Amino acid sequence: MDWKITPVGPLGARVEGPDLREPLTPAQVRRIEQLMDEHAVLVFPGQQIDQHQQIAFARSLGPLDLGLRKITGGGAHRFAYDELADISNVKADGSIAGRDDPKIVGNVANQLWHSDSSFQRPRAKYSMLHAVVVPGFGGETEFADLRLAWDTLPAWLQQRVRGLRAVHYALHSRFMLGATHYTEAQRAAMPPVEWPLVQTDPRSGRTVLFVGVHACEIPGMTLAEGRMLLADLLEHATRREHVYQHRWAVGDLVMWDNTTTVHRGRWFDFAERRELRRATTEEVQASPEALAA
Repeated sequence: MDWKITPVGPLGARVEGPDLREPLTPAQVRRIEQLMDEHAVLVFPGQQIDQHQQIAFARSLGPLDLGLRKITGGGAHRFAYDELADISNVKADGSIAGRDDPKIVGNVANQLWHSDSSFQRPRAKYSMLHAVVVPGFGGETEFADLRLAWDTLPAWLQQRVRGLRAVHYALHSRFMLGATHYTEAQRAAMPPVEWPLVQTDPRSGRTVLFVGVHACEIPGMTLAEGRMLLADLLEHATRREHVYQHRWAVGDLVMWDNTTTVHRGRWFDFAERRELRRATTEEVQASPEALAA
């Protein structure tokens, strides 16, 4: 069966036809990579895959990333694979987390615009999020195109930011939201990294304005000036005309490129169960020197 590709907004496409329970052929891997280079977000509806099939799909696209589990030390986990992130309000015992549970901080932090694992080297490339249980209202995920963000940035501002770098730190968003439960060892487990603000995507060659909530300062600027510039750039990048909003249905698998997009979850009632699981590949081509535009 051939694949049906339907654009869904200023970025993103719906992909119907493939059965992700089956191993990808090399030709299918290349086609997915080409579609990602074009659309940056792909929606595969109706994929009734288990966690083993999701991991197999992700591994066919690159080495897998552990993300924040490098900081938490592996703790209690509901899945058979450490490489699957539990994007839910559900504790390891299957019960819904209370509002004072540290897990809820992660749910709130996910509502801030970010790229997965921009705070590490290597950083994340593709994220693949699969919907298992969705709430009756809310919980959508939004994606903004960082290529369009650069293309529409005023020329004077392009000139101002070209050559600048930003510091990305894993726990910056958590500290913004008042989280205090991290130990000193956890705070130091993933040191900050720097990335150019203006980058060339290593696959497509497009210029990217690489911003997001993990970016917390700009070397060479005062903390206040740097954070204000980062806030202005992120506000520009996430203008509504740059954004696709995905309303989840059970079985959806949504895949996005963390180099060319930022994303955020939207509000839902934390008393209502929401379960998604995410696998993420590492960006093995990106170094700060190679990316600078």
